[in-house]
Amino acid sequence: MSTTRPYSPGDRGPEPSGASGVPEGSAPSDGASAGAAAPPAPAEGARQAQGQQARRLSLDGESGVVPLARDFTRQALYAWGWLPASGAEQRAAAEDVLLVVSELVTNACLHAGGPDELYLTCDRKVIRLEVRDRGTGQPAPRTPHRAGRPGGHGMFIVQRLCLDWGVVRTPNSPGKTVWAELGAPA
Repeated sequence: MSTTRPYSPGDRGPEPSGASGVPEGSAPSDGASAGAAAPPAPAEGARQAQGQQARRLSLDGESGVVPLARDFTRQALYAWGWLPASGAEQRAAAEDVLLVVSELVTNACLHAGGPDELYLTCDRKVIRLEVRDRGTGQPAPRTPHRAGRPGGHGMFIVQRLCLDWGVVRTPNSPGKTVWAELGAPA
């Protein structure tokens, strides 16, 4: 598990020299998920290339962002067929996704002045969660982890439940995007 790799294993990052439609070193024109490995999101619920689906939720200035993010994610899981769960494994996978969303959004609230945006992408094998904020800190699991100690379990939970996670920073721009990926149920 990584806290420094900006892209997940196998992802080589943004296309070089404008192949993605955005000149190298430029921010996406919509300003959303700037510097993140995920492409700009289409309209809510729309399919992207290669069977990938995406949803974006603005959290900037909202109150009650943790339950709002969980409800938004739950709706996406229903739309993408993760819910209703057909068995215990599928139910556990969906609950893991909701827990990780809660932890990432809560960390943005506690340590980064609040989240700006939640961006979800899903293909047949992996769901990727991204929370963008304006914070400068670097999230990391508390080490050593002490199960009986109150607080400080958020990133440890993320690390344990996810295939991988990391942080993307955009040069010359405040804030960061914390991402996490979870595997789809078999």
